[in-house]
Amino acid sequence: MIVILGAILGALIGGFTAKKRGGNRKDIAQYAAGYAMAFVVVSLILTVLLDRALL
Repeated sequence: MIVILGAILGALIGGFTAKKRGGNRKDIAQYAAGYAMAFVVVSLILTVLLDRALL
């Protein structure tokens, strides 16, 4: 669940960042995808750490 929320949050932040910088649709999509992937990796690590800590 944390990973899905991380992907959505990353895509939103990436899209808004590209739009703020004046990017076109392709730029917005690329930023959204890149940020989503980065946030998924961080969320996955956080999920593993939480799972290990709560055992």
